[in-house]
Amino acid sequence: MAGKITAGDIEDFAQQLFPICRSITGNGVRETLGIIGTHINLEPHEIPTGTKVLDWEIPLEWNIRDAFIKDAEGNRIIDFKKSNLHVLNYSEPVNGRMSAMELGKHLFTLPDHPDWIPYKTSYYNRTWGFCLSENQKNALTDSEYEVCIDSDLSRGALTYGEFLVPGSTRSEFLISTHICHPSMANDNLSGILVTTLLAKLIKDLDLLYSYRFIFIPGTIGAITWLAGNEQDLGRISHGLVISGVGDKGNFTYKRSRRRTSEIDRIVEYIMQNEVKAARIEDFIPYGYDERQFCSPGFNLPVGRLSRTPYGTYPEYHTSADNLDFITTGSLIETLKVLLSVLFHVERNQTYINLHPKGEPQLGRRGIYSAMGGHGNRGEIEMAILWILNLSDGEHDLLNIADRSGIPFKIIAEAADLLVNKQLIKKI
Repeated sequence: MAGKITAGDIEDFAQQLFPICRSITGNGVRETLGIIGTHINLEPHEIPTGTKVLDWEIPLEWNIRDAFIKDAEGNRIIDFKKSNLHVLNYSEPVNGRMSAMELGKHLFTLPDHPDWIPYKTSYYNRTWGFCLSENQKNALTDSEYEVCIDSDLSRGALTYGEFLVPGSTRSEFLISTHICHPSMANDNLSGILVTTLLAKLIKDLDLLYSYRFIFIPGTIGAITWLAGNEQDLGRISHGLVISGVGDKGNFTYKRSRRRTSEIDRIVEYIMQNEVKAARIEDFIPYGYDERQFCSPGFNLPVGRLSRTPYGTYPEYHTSADNLDFITTGSLIETLKVLLSVLFHVERNQTYINLHPKGEPQLGRRGIYSAMGGHGNRGEIEMAILWILNLSDGEHDLLNIADRSGIPFKIIAEAADLLVNKQLIKKI
């Protein structure tokens, strides 16, 4: 494997990215992509406001510099600089004094979790607002407040980043993560971290597939990327959306719309054989950007890898989804699972037996002596027999591993031996 990543590297990377106020457009996205670009040679794309993308249109660009609510003594009692979740994301500017009653119409809290700040957005509805804890709201006892949101909505661009690791073929593995959420660690700082580090680990390897990494705003970013790359989508053989992969929960894999595409089969095999208590979900047209990639006009083989599913843990879309909520161990484990996925994708081939009538004589071809140094000679011998029997052009190595119960790695090793002895060949 190219390069080495330490726990300290991951923690430093997270500390850099966590404070940034991101949205679906704006300088927070550009700053985030700039930091990612110090790890991989990321190519930024700017799509101007007003551009038609499928049935959508690139919105106005949003940027924010400051926001606060001040009490009668001029104290900042709600301060954007202390938490960027305090502002309704995409709020239009406001500046002035107003009554507590009027201000109350623009406040959002979580009564069931009185110390947490909710994350709320208003991308396509012009309004403004503040998000605060229920306890902070209850402390608002003045009759009037000074309110400021120093933001602007203007013609600009939607920004996303792309990085291609070329392989020996033009067939591509698409890996996507959303970059539109501000200071929340699991959703989706974890996806940004893991996707970047995966790209960094494989960028110098000799690979069969080409790996295309995209860092996009949720929904509108995926739609924009699809609109701009429609002519090349036939190259995508596999795909994963990476989100919510830093918490301590077990893995969850959501199948593609196809349900039995190769990426579905591979990830499900890994979930069943390499990790504990994983959950497999069928495709539904709701969730993250897999629903855009799997829309019927594209129907790409793209699944989603997460840990605890979105919306099923209390901290989801709140200030409690902080750096203490994710663990470096979980991020590293996710990286290992993704590297295993890539190994299986790279090695999973379909072969044809060149001597299909009866078993070929293995001894005179030196098969037994060639596997003499193997730790489990009986297992690799059985792998050889299974491969010879099922290499009929209809079963790939994953089929053979699943049916035989022999680990995929052993099956792949045995296939290499049989190719070298000219007993099977790739289709």
